[in-house]
Amino acid sequence: ASAGAVSQASPGAEESWDALFNDDGECLDPRLLEELSGGEKRQESQQSPRFDYYGAEPAALDLSDAELPHVIEIYDFPSDFRTEDLMRVFCSYQKKGFDIKWVDDTHALGIFSSPITARDALSTKHLMVKTRPLSQGSRASKAKARAYADYLHPAKERPETSAALARRLVIGALGVRSNLTPAQRDAERRKLQEAR
Repeated sequence: ASAGAVSQASPGAEESWDALFNDDGECLDPRLLEELSGGEKRQESQQSPRFDYYGAEPAALDLSDAELPHVIEIYDFPSDFRTEDLMRVFCSYQKKGFDIKWVDDTHALGIFSSPITARDALSTKHLMVKTRPLSQGSRASKAKARAYADYLHPAKERPETSAALARRLVIGALGVRSNLTPAQRDAERRKLQEAR
């Protein structure tokens, strides 16, 4: 039943088998016979591969200084250091906006509020840690920075607080009229525009 199915499905394939093998199953093609018997040296393939997946190496992550200039690599510190220890080392930058993302036990990313602050941190010598620009960092640090690039934005300073929004919310909730003059409202509006 299966031989009939093969002959119905592909008559060309049956003819090629007839040309290569006799009724006893012996090979008629001398080149194929030599390859099957193992007399010929083993060839890799009739067709050379397009890609060598076994020898492939990951592409080097090329992070230029312009891509994430506010991020530096912190490295070569004791493996028992914790986040608090690194925060103590960079305590002078915490008010300006500073955060840490861990890479491994001895590498971390320092995220600053601006590239100028990051350059300042690079120029400062620290006793327990070393710093370098991310472009000169380790492969793991660059990979972590690439993976979290959307979350590594510089910390923005909180805008100056204004009573205008709070006043509007309270007046709207209570349903009373505002006692501000139009000139005062315009001044508050301009102040909010400048803050943006």
